[in-house]
Amino acid sequence: MATTTIRLEGDLKARVAAAAARTGKSAHAFILDAIARTVEEVEEEEAFHREADERWAEMLATGETVGWDEAKAWLESRLRGEHPPEPLPRKPRR
Repeated sequence: MATTTIRLEGDLKARVAAAAARTGKSAHAFILDAIARTVEEVEEEEAFHREADERWAEMLATGETVGWDEAKAWLESRLRGEHPPEPLPRKPRR
């Protein structure tokens, strides 16, 4: 395992120590968890944006979309625990 040194301002160091103690972790373990969570959040956000960009490009290429009323009805039925088929994309009427 590689070693990295970080410098914390006194106030932040005390806050980390207090928060770590409240969770029953060492400051080291608390900091590692915080870094890992932050990295995961950044990776998830990047994946979300990548997927959104891919879907946008597909929509522009095909011209097909799912209407809001259909999407909303599908989402509401999923919230009720139902398993309806996904609405099919189609080209919007002009």
